[in-house]
This record gives sequence, C-alpha cells and structure tokens, in this order.
Amino acid sequence: MIAIEVIEDPAAASIALDPIRCRLLAALSEPASAAMLAERVGITRQKVNYHLRTLEAHGLIKVAEERLWGGLNERLMVATAAAYVVSPNAMGPAAVTPDQKIDRLSASFLIALGARVVHEVSDLVRRAAQAGKSLATLGIDTEVRFRTAADRAAFTSELTESITKLVAKYHDASAPGGRPHRLVLFAHPTPQVPKTEEKI
Repeated sequence: MIAIEVIEDPAAASIALDPIRCRLLAALSEPASAAMLAERVGITRQKVNYHLRTLEAHGLIKVAEERLWGGLNERLMVATAAAYVVSPNAMGPAAVTPDQKIDRLSASFLIALGARVVHEVSDLVRRAAQAGKSLATLGIDTEVRFRTAADRAAFTSELTESITKLVAKYHDASAPGGRPHRLVLFAHPTPQVPKTEEKI
C-alpha cells in the first residue's frame, strides 16, 4: 500500500467521492471482507459488495487475500493507498492553473499553485516509480507568528531577497546535464480551530 494516491481519472474521482465509498476506503486501510465491512459501516453485505466491485473496477481497492469460509470463497479487499487526493486534472478543461489570468497576490493564485504541485509531483512520482528511481524533492513546513503587520511585511521582503540571492547563486541555465527544479513558496494564515463550547 502506498502512502498517497492521486486520482487523475474523473470517473474514479466521482466514484471515490461518494460518501459510502469514502467510508469503505477508510475502513480498508487493513484487509477486510464484505461481511466485516457491512458490520462496520452499517449497510447490507449486498450493498457493500456492489460498492466494492465499483471501487475495484476503478483501481481504488485490490484483493489482499482469498480464503475459504463456510464453503465459500471469501475475498479480503484492501485500499490501494493509505490516503487519496483528487488531482485538478480530474476537472479536465475546467481545472485551475497558475497560467490563467489570476491576481498573483490573491489567495486564488495560491490555490492554483497548490493544484499545479499536486498535478506535477504526482506525475513525476508515477514516472519515477515506473523507471525504478526515486524522486528528489524538498518540503519545508513551519509556522511563524508575526507581532505586527509591519513585521510580516519586513519578513516578506527579507525572504524575497534571500530567495532571489540563492537562486542567482545556484541557477545555471546553460549547465550541461542540469535539470530545472520548480521552487514554490506559500504563506497564508493558519486556520483557527473553533473552540468547543463548554458543557454546563
């Protein structure tokens, strides 16, 4: 089982986004039979079998084991990944890209950049796996709490200057055998988790 699978096919995305099938995918982090799943999710075994066949047909689950149980051949199914992400490609021509006319200082541009990362990196991971190679990537995730808006603006200015210097230092457009890498930086407010009301 891989860690994350990116769903590119629109039909597979539609299948996976069904609420019952989402629950089944989550329940199939470990192998389970239709009977076991029916008990867990609270629907009939026949309906579970129908959903499992649909998920299997779209490559979202696979057979983990087959065994005889009560004279019948029982299949234990498992999800193909621990988690799933729907690629913007599943939206076809309606998918967002940073190449569209979007204000580069807007939140929409950030979303478009994120969508491109999902599309490009998932494609690179797939191609690297087919070639039996690893993919060199870098991910940095941190949080900074600014005292004031002025501090945030100063940080932005210093970060831009530092990145510009680093890129100028290491970028060589004419290097034989060199490979370009895309560098994307994000910054947005951290979502606030709503406080639960105290019980009286």
